[in-house]
Amino acid sequence: MHFISDLISQLFEWIQSLGYFGIMIGLMIEVIPSEIVLAFGGYLVSQHQINFFGAVVFGTIGGVIAQIFVYWIGRYGGRPVLEKYGKYIFIKKKHIDHSEEWFNKYGTGVIFTARFIPVVRHAISVPAGISRMPLGKFTFLTTLAVIPWSALFVYLGMTLGDNWKNIDEVAAEYTREIILGAIALIIIYFVFKWYQSKKKRGN
Repeated sequence: MHFISDLISQLFEWIQSLGYFGIMIGLMIEVIPSEIVLAFGGYLVSQHQINFFGAVVFGTIGGVIAQIFVYWIGRYGGRPVLEKYGKYIFIKKKHIDHSEEWFNKYGTGVIFTARFIPVVRHAISVPAGISRMPLGKFTFLTTLAVIPWSALFVYLGMTLGDNWKNIDEVAAEYTREIILGAIALIIIYFVFKWYQSKKKRGN
């Protein structure tokens, strides 16, 4: 455990030394959960080492690239590869099961809303890749979701300052509201798709 703690400390020092690019690369490789990397980015903002806008921009770029990587694995490696190696990027079999169920039920539009749901947030890229969803559409919807998520955690890390490591307990209140909002959007989207389908059958 002491070795792991030292390794994580070294990773944060490395991120700090690279500034914006450290945040971007930290999110791309996702050795540390993205929320923690973003909160650390917010801490760096509070120390005036980087600025808020830059942290959000580079955090968004890193987060989107990470999801494109998972998309490509799903597209060219399929589910078996993700089940075998997904644990290295925090994706478990149950996450893939849930994300496939959501993707099949709600369609490509769920790529945006599912980004705010903990169980399927990272794994939703898997069925998108497997189904060969157009990369442009996938990237656009992913970017739309990653921007507010990055901004929230950078902001929270910034306001917490030296206490940025407490991000989980502080963010819980915000993420609960976000999750409820995302679920509401999914319901609205589902009703809209159902109405369109019914209208087509009527015609």
